[in-house]
Amino acid sequence: MSKETLQHTMRSKVRVFEDGGIRLLRKGQKGLIHAIFSRFGLVLVLLVLQFGALFSLMRWFSDLLPHYLGGTLLVTAAMMVYLLNQDMNNSVRIPWLVVTALAPVLGVLLFCYTKEDVGHRMLKKRLLELEGQTRSQLPQNKKTGKALDADCPGAASLAQYLRGRGGGFPVYENTQVTYFPSGEAKFAALLPQLESATQYIFLEYFIIDEGLMWGRILEILARKAAQGVDVRVMYDGTCEFSTLPRDYPRRLEALGIRCKVFAPVTPFVSTHYNYRDHRKILVVDGRVGFTGGVNLADEYINHVEKYGRWKDAAVMLEGEGVRTMTALFLQMWSIQREPEFAQFLTRPIPETQANGFVIPYGDCPLDGERVGEMVYIDLLNRARHSVHIITPYLILDGELETALRFAAERGVDVHLILPGKPDKWFAYALAKTHYLPLLSSGVKISEWTPGFTHAKVMIMDGQEAVVGTINLDYRSLYHHFENAVWMRGVDCLPRIEADFQDTLAQCRTVEPTRQSVWQGKKLLHLVGMMLKFIAPLI
Repeated sequence: MSKETLQHTMRSKVRVFEDGGIRLLRKGQKGLIHAIFSRFGLVLVLLVLQFGALFSLMRWFSDLLPHYLGGTLLVTAAMMVYLLNQDMNNSVRIPWLVVTALAPVLGVLLFCYTKEDVGHRMLKKRLLELEGQTRSQLPQNKKTGKALDADCPGAASLAQYLRGRGGGFPVYENTQVTYFPSGEAKFAALLPQLESATQYIFLEYFIIDEGLMWGRILEILARKAAQGVDVRVMYDGTCEFSTLPRDYPRRLEALGIRCKVFAPVTPFVSTHYNYRDHRKILVVDGRVGFTGGVNLADEYINHVEKYGRWKDAAVMLEGEGVRTMTALFLQMWSIQREPEFAQFLTRPIPETQANGFVIPYGDCPLDGERVGEMVYIDLLNRARHSVHIITPYLILDGELETALRFAAERGVDVHLILPGKPDKWFAYALAKTHYLPLLSSGVKISEWTPGFTHAKVMIMDGQEAVVGTINLDYRSLYHHFENAVWMRGVDCLPRIEADFQDTLAQCRTVEPTRQSVWQGKKLLHLVGMMLKFIAPLI
């Protein structure tokens, strides 16, 4: 179906064609909830209400104040004993100790609320069921496993973890990997792949925003849906705060596109909102898959500028490895319906000849495994020469910080590139609190001066790499649904290293001094110090 035919048949549903794309919203309709209540505003209102309630209780029970103080002392002591005997990361344990010491009643209630995980018990049970079903649909080729073990026993051990406790993800050969050093490069490659779809198109993204990028993609999706292609779109519910109205799924369905929203906004408070779908997955006919840091919005392709120039990265897989990406999408899509694994995962994939090994994998915050962090730590521990990293955020727990420092102390060239222009000032302030300890161990840190780095890339010894959605912060490592691709010996590894070096050429080198780290920004330094003790809770 041509663009002209689509415009004629969808006249009542599509507003205009612009730059080869379509728009479903009129000016002023984007982010309607955000226009009334920003996320920060909602949090601020809730905090004011809570403090107001506590102040009122204190006034009503002022005569019982001595008993209250004595009771809170006992509660605090009991809570400390309890926390010290819990099986949890010290980086999480210490903030809870501080919170309960400063605000015993509110802190204990908040801890109990998050510990009970209200709103996620059924989701956890369902996702674990789906994970078990997926394992049987993703068998490990024994020949491939033996080939990896012969090539590198250390990498084979990582593959064994990802296949076992890590979630049931097999290692593949015969998967061509193409690396894109920018959102623009991914966008250019993505459009012809969408045009080639004949069976299905699956999209799962953290952020979708109307504009040039999404408009061009949506125009193709609408045409393909009209041709009978099974088109499905899934995005995170936080889009309802900022980019898309609540009825956007209905607008897509009017174009023949099936749509789901993960954890949509509701008026009920729940720990459900602590877990977000941060994945970026696009699969075409089970033969081509895209992932990386690039969301579907115009700042990711530098069509609009938000925080200076936007630096991102992505990969395209062709061949056997795409099967796992299809499975990851179907897991999330099937939460509230019968899974369709057999229908899509048993279809033959066109044969592809390629060098190396790949493991596409996901990270679920509800299964008790920090898969993303374990992969990063494994690469750091096995590195002999270099570990080069590009990341937008640096809010580390003790284990990951120790791994970075120890690798540098062993003589490994550990080098991190972070943004010179941040998108979130509190995250930027927290990142800088890690600089001096890392620098003191020999870790190199550079800041990309043209703007914001959103890429999530790690390359080790020029032989193994990870590209995906997983940041070096608590949100990604503990609370988000994430995905990435581990690769070894694939042809694009030199291109990934070259991109790191090209990016490094436009960076400011951070020296191991307070002046170099904070650049005289005293308020930023103060914010970082104040937020440090609650970093895991942010």
